[in-house]
Amino acid sequence: MPVVPAWAETAVAATHPVAAAEMVAPAITVSEVGKRVLRDRVIASGLIAAIENVQVAPLIEGQPIETLLVDVGDVVEAGQVLAVLSKTTLELQKSQLTASLASARATVAQAEAQMLEARSAADEAQRVSQRTSALRQQGTASQAAADTAQSNAISATARVTVAVQSLEAARAQVALVEAQIANVDLQLSRTEVKAPVSGEIIARNARVGAIASAAGEPMFTIIRDNALEVLADVAEADVMRLAPGQTANLRLVGASAPLKGTLRLVEPTIGTQSRLGRARIAVDDETGVRAGMYVEAEIMVAEHEVIAIPVTAVGSGVDGTSVMKVAGDSVQRVVVQTGIRDGGWVEVLTGLAEGDVVVTKAGAFVRDGDRINPIPATN
Repeated sequence: MPVVPAWAETAVAATHPVAAAEMVAPAITVSEVGKRVLRDRVIASGLIAAIENVQVAPLIEGQPIETLLVDVGDVVEAGQVLAVLSKTTLELQKSQLTASLASARATVAQAEAQMLEARSAADEAQRVSQRTSALRQQGTASQAAADTAQSNAISATARVTVAVQSLEAARAQVALVEAQIANVDLQLSRTEVKAPVSGEIIARNARVGAIASAAGEPMFTIIRDNALEVLADVAEADVMRLAPGQTANLRLVGASAPLKGTLRLVEPTIGTQSRLGRARIAVDDETGVRAGMYVEAEIMVAEHEVIAIPVTAVGSGVDGTSVMKVAGDSVQRVVVQTGIRDGGWVEVLTGLAEGDVVVTKAGAFVRDGDRINPIPATN
């Protein structure tokens, strides 16, 4: 039904009093201002990637690969053996060092015997020197004999020092060989290439017969703990609204239901060419998710109960955003400040109070001051 403006009603009343009495105000749908739970969301999209890729390289050089125990797609535990390298060269080295250790220990035993013999001889030479010196004082031994006995005692003491040093050198040789054997044992243990972390293997460059080396490509690549994230591109205007800990709904191509995620971090830079920010959203459940998948993310920025009206009730003009507020059987244009928009509803920050009534479709049918016949909206 067309709207009859107020000036037209005045003109009709002046010229046709009967027609004015019969004029009826137009029926206009109105909505009551009430509280609703609105959600503020940021829409982003990006690709699935691993939070951390762990590269596994051999810890020893130059040994050929004998056995591969896992392949791409296998899920491994920390400490699990992934590959075995050849032990032949190292076992030969250990055999040689074991023989050297036996020889070094025999040298120690010989040096200990020589030291005991030297100490015994030194003690005897010292006693002879003391007796000869006593006899010289009594006049029964010559000065030459006393000097000779003293010289022999000094020489015997020097031989003890040499024997002690030889024993220490022999013991040091034993310690050196033992350290070399321990090093070979360590290298033998490292011929078993083990997983440093738990997770899924996504790449395997190792081949049986190839020479293992840390200088080349890693033998394996593991997604640490199978932890995946979405590298989501975010509009520059929305970056400052994001914060770690916010939840997100993730929609994958072909998935029947969205997955849950948690915003892990927001990168501190904006792409100079794309003018996009980057958000990293951890995937809560990685079941069925693969690195490289395309994802659309809906990040929940805020969710709270607010005073809301239908979006269609809001109009705009030179003085800002406004609504048509119903007062009795007439309408009044009121300037408002809006906030969150969620679907067909918008938050009203200022200008209206709970319980007020507004025209549901403000700008299409009425103007400020028009009389209406308000009809409550059905939804």
